[in-house]
Amino acid sequence: MLKQTPKKKFLLLFVLLLILGLLNISLGSVSIPFYDILDILTGNISIKESWLTIILNFRVPKAITAILVGSGLSVAGLLMQTLFRNPLAGPFVLGISSGASFGVALFILGGSLFSGFLLTNSISYWSLPIASSLGAFFVLSAVIVAANKVKNTMSILIIGLMFGSLTAALISILTYFSEASQIQQFLFWSFGSLGNLSWNELFIFSSIYGISILATLTIIKPLNSLLLGENYAKSTGINIKKSRNIILLITSILTGVITAFAGPIAFIGLAVPHIARIIFSTANHKVLIPAVLLLGAIVMLICDTIAQLPASEFTLPINAITSLFGAPIVIWLLIRKKKLFV
Repeated sequence: MLKQTPKKKFLLLFVLLLILGLLNISLGSVSIPFYDILDILTGNISIKESWLTIILNFRVPKAITAILVGSGLSVAGLLMQTLFRNPLAGPFVLGISSGASFGVALFILGGSLFSGFLLTNSISYWSLPIASSLGAFFVLSAVIVAANKVKNTMSILIIGLMFGSLTAALISILTYFSEASQIQQFLFWSFGSLGNLSWNELFIFSSIYGISILATLTIIKPLNSLLLGENYAKSTGINIKKSRNIILLITSILTGVITAFAGPIAFIGLAVPHIARIIFSTANHKVLIPAVLLLGAIVMLICDTIAQLPASEFTLPINAITSLFGAPIVIWLLIRKKKLFV
């Protein structure tokens, strides 16, 4: 059997992404004929108005959100694994997601401590993304300041984990003093969701995502150099401090905006980079970055399709599916290939 070239693998992944995207859009509690879905996507507006609304205002934005979330978390995970040279590093190790969760917890659960001020003065659908973004930005600022104070990269990893523990403790305190309805609302947010974004929110999400991915493409050389250690990277003329800050900033922005709009999504950022390394048999980020973009989107679409329980009106929490679907795959991959960095 002939060995597939990276171009053929990319082509196959792209075709698979298109197929899964169409499958994802075609599934839902309302049964819509596949040919009518194709007509709607190609601009035929003579279809039943209710179907138009379902496809264009709900299913298509949800599929796009799945692609952005999956690919964004995968890139963030790849950056963290490269920076820390740790196969267990993921986009959430910096505590950014925990900071975003704390912002949402303060907004939802803080009403018990602040006499409902937060809830009565911020009731728009932008409230949760704004609260999440502010929490993520607070932790991001702290991590960037800490990164400029310490020379050891592993110290940054430990600091990020400590911020995560600190915010988790604060969330526990808020939960203890909150009412059952508030706790339930926060719990539902923590399950993660891909289907709540309007086109306006999706535009902001995709804009920030696009800028972050473009910035990632400009640091391919530093990323490849860091694989061989910071001393080697310095010998090639790489500014370690500058590159580290850029990597931290890109990862934080991607993780923060994804958590803000979709909630905390587990597994994807940790597992997909390993899958990409095994499929493409390389550690070159010129190949890995587009690979994790495609694979992350594919895996998230698969998980979302499973979560919809085809032909059912119920939707399972996306976080549960990503973990159930992904954890066994990660274990199998790590056992099958002991060398995690090609």
